[in-house]
Amino acid sequence: MPTAFAYIAAAFAEIAGCFSFWAWLRLGKTPLWTVPGIAALALFAWLLTLVDSNAAGRAYAAYGGVYIATSLFWLWAFEGIRPDRWDVIGAAVCLLGTGIIMLGPRSLPA
Repeated sequence: MPTAFAYIAAAFAEIAGCFSFWAWLRLGKTPLWTVPGIAALALFAWLLTLVDSNAAGRAYAAYGGVYIATSLFWLWAFEGIRPDRWDVIGAAVCLLGTGIIMLGPRSLPA
């Protein structure tokens, strides 16, 4: 599975899982909303294991930028709030960081 797809799918799964708890605790939805949320969070964790990286910490660090950009898409698509220019600039900087982490040249471990 390509890394970009794994990251994007993981981000949607994580956001959906966390949103289920948000809906329960902040929006007054039934606690049953957490059932699919827990499944989504498990899916998120599994998807991150599919990322092509030799170190979990590096994979998670690079994922952060994708998560931020996807969260802003969620904000717009599911919550009806359009990200402002500072949101977009911030997400672009984070995605640049993701690219540097994932694509930067690596020396062999000593």
